[in-house]
Amino acid sequence: MLNILRARRPRLARELKEMLRLALPLVFGQLSAIGMNVIDAMLAGHVDAHTLGAVAVGTSVWSLALVAAIGVMLALPPSVAQLSGAGRRAEIGPLFRQALWLALILGILLWIGVRLAGPLLVAAIGVDAALIPDVTRFLHAISYGAPALTLFFSLRGLSEGLGMTRPTMYFSLLGLILLGPVGYVLMYGRLGFPALGALGSGIATACVLYVDAFAFLAYVALRRHYRDLVLFAHFERPNFVAIRELLRIGVPMGVSLFMEASLFVAVALAIGTLGTDVVASHQIAINVASVTFMVPLGIAMATTVRVGHAVGRGDREGVRDAGLIGILLTLTAQSVSVILMLTVPDRIASLYTSDTAVIVLAAQLLVLAGLFQFSDGIQVAASGALRGLKDTRIPMLITTFAYWGVGMPVGWWLAFPGALGARGMWMGLIAGLSMAAVLLSVRFWRLVRTEPALAAA
Repeated sequence: MLNILRARRPRLARELKEMLRLALPLVFGQLSAIGMNVIDAMLAGHVDAHTLGAVAVGTSVWSLALVAAIGVMLALPPSVAQLSGAGRRAEIGPLFRQALWLALILGILLWIGVRLAGPLLVAAIGVDAALIPDVTRFLHAISYGAPALTLFFSLRGLSEGLGMTRPTMYFSLLGLILLGPVGYVLMYGRLGFPALGALGSGIATACVLYVDAFAFLAYVALRRHYRDLVLFAHFERPNFVAIRELLRIGVPMGVSLFMEASLFVAVALAIGTLGTDVVASHQIAINVASVTFMVPLGIAMATTVRVGHAVGRGDREGVRDAGLIGILLTLTAQSVSVILMLTVPDRIASLYTSDTAVIVLAAQLLVLAGLFQFSDGIQVAASGALRGLKDTRIPMLITTFAYWGVGMPVGWWLAFPGALGARGMWMGLIAGLSMAAVLLSVRFWRLVRTEPALAAA
């Protein structure tokens, strides 16, 4: 075994170098994206508690719709990567133009859904009636950014599939830089604008999404790296065969992301019945876990591209190497999160609040968050590798079972009949994420070993 590893060391070293080249910009891009949520919360919190509550609830509802649409658009990176790896670059332009049609359709559906279903969902989950008008205004405003968001992800999918991940970092950072001043002006009423509060937050985010999308579009249209693809030479009518193929790959991914996001929302709602201090401690712990999750998520996106390129080349060993390096790199990155959460959880919590009771509770939850860092990292890395194989239907079933068949029932039983409260819900998250990590990893390695399955991918 050691001799085999020594013989493969140069190849694995090359794979690691390529993975890092792709992953680092994606990690920074993901951190910038979550940074926009932090800016929204900080700006709203300094207006008043009511505005913070309205923006927090509105952002949660928007996120549920968002991840479903983004999941569908994630069909593009592995499709482009496989074509690029196979040397079939002439087919990328037509595929991208069909992805633009899909982005337009999804953007319109997302706009309608957020405007119509969003307020109904807010009322159904029992949000404070005083917040509902401002939540509705926020959702109506931010919904106008939906077409820009889906356009952005089609451009991002094209670039990442080609192995060019720096544009994701550039334009995610652009959004982060712009949102602060634009949100400040509209929320607080500066430069002659009225103070719009939560409505201003929604308008600011929508405006920034359009700036991001059109800046990315100009970049793709003008940069020489895309010139041979003749992306905008002409436009075909919607080809429903091509769109259906993208949907075949993307819809299961959208469902998987929605299942994971809705699990965390459901956990937050369940914990919301346990008291103010418990809710605050959960919010701190989940915020920290969300930030640390951006690192393995960026690595998983790079893994998708590397696996896709290897599949396009017909390189079974390349597929295996990309999956292996992606998982090992994720475990290495997660080790840092684990050490911090297990050794200094109280210090991390004290960065968010000076309330001693909340710090104690948040520290307990951060220890549990540390325990699921490895399983969370492995499940997202394995999922990224499977996306590179365009294997999405079985992973959808796996994640649905892991999150809602294992995670939520275990968490609810431990939290309420077991009287463990918020810690019980977090133990349920550990169970669900661990189950997903095991099943998704087994699925990937089984496909890699099986010639017909790899050929079909």
